[in-house]
Amino acid sequence: MKFTLILILFINILYTSIFSQTKKSIKALYTTENIKVDGFLNEVIWNKAEKSSDFIQFEPLNGAKASEKTDVMILYDNSAVYIGAMLYDKSKDSIYKELGKRDNAEVNSDLFMVGINPYNDGLNVVGFMVTAAGVQIDIKYNNDNEDFSWNAVWFSNIQILDSGWSVEMKIPFSALRFPKKTVQEWGFNALRQVRRNRELSSWNFVDKKMNSVTKQYGIITGIENIKPPLRLSATPYMSYYLQHNEQQQLNYRINGGLDVKYGINESFTLDMTLIPDFGQVKSDDKILNLTPFETFYGENRPFFTEGTELFNKGNIFYSRRIGGEPLNYNTVNENLAQGEKIKFNPAETKMINATKFSGRTKNGLGLGFFNAMTNKTDAIIIDSVGNEFKVETQPFTNYNMIVLDQSLRNNSYVSIINT
Repeated sequence: MKFTLILILFINILYTSIFSQTKKSIKALYTTENIKVDGFLNEVIWNKAEKSSDFIQFEPLNGAKASEKTDVMILYDNSAVYIGAMLYDKSKDSIYKELGKRDNAEVNSDLFMVGINPYNDGLNVVGFMVTAAGVQIDIKYNNDNEDFSWNAVWFSNIQILDSGWSVEMKIPFSALRFPKKTVQEWGFNALRQVRRNRELSSWNFVDKKMNSVTKQYGIITGIENIKPPLRLSATPYMSYYLQHNEQQQLNYRINGGLDVKYGINESFTLDMTLIPDFGQVKSDDKILNLTPFETFYGENRPFFTEGTELFNKGNIFYSRRIGGEPLNYNTVNENLAQGEKIKFNPAETKMINATKFSGRTKNGLGLGFFNAMTNKTDAIIIDSVGNEFKVETQPFTNYNMIVLDQSLRNNSYVSIINT
């Protein structure tokens, strides 16, 4: 009995060890055929592409064979990479497909995901998920830290079939950062969730006992002679505000500005915003704070949530102070003299511009520079005889931050941050 138990334990350890040490590979096939992203894998080229399957459970039985078969195929052309997947299911009517908002990974639905690591360094991974209801979810991983605020332009569709469901994705090269090399070798993994079984399985085995998930990816081979596209976008805006205050007065203002994103090369990106307006951003929930400590609010403004992995090292960077409530906003009312009243007291400082430069070299050195400027803010007071005067609530302010972050082995890093 003791010998049998030891033998079973040894086989289990050996089984897990083999999977954890082996990296699977899949070859992408070049195509000139027009791929219609409709969820039907009926183009002739899909039949010629390499099919890879044999998914292994991540949960609940880490290392066991997946309960349902999944086939994955990869194509590419001069502008995009295409992912095709056939997710077989013996119980078609039991496929969960709850609708939800984009980027909501908590929906009660089966899903399929691919993770792509173009530098094959196990650090910077972008993930593209599709639920069985067709809802898109995109995510960026940096050293296994998730960032659901990252959004890319990509295309997907699903079809519920008699044998299960199928997924078709088109991921433009503009959504990826990859090295300028003739022959590419990308890190890759695919994940499937069978919701009714609470089962997660992956194409390349992911050992839960190991610290990093993104370092346990397989490989995409066969991608050759592709060129990084020009990554440049400019988004102008104009907004109009009409405000009715407590004194029954109408105040209005017209704003205009510009957002620019430019990919300097395959590794570094420059983001700029001129006279930004975040009026359309979700407002904060009301929080009753009875402690002596300041309330910490989450960030919802896109400029401060996208591509900020480097600046969030050490939790030093609190972006809500930029363009937030003026320092002396609450003291204006406290310092009013007899007969004085407030005509206008801005609740936010006006941001003039902000610039963000970030990226990581081939040797794992991350570089980040951030600068933002906010204008002088004044409250307008009316005295007892009707004269108006200004009271400064916050002076002109310049915010700066520089980050150097070197990735090390075993999911470690060392950072130097200057603010």
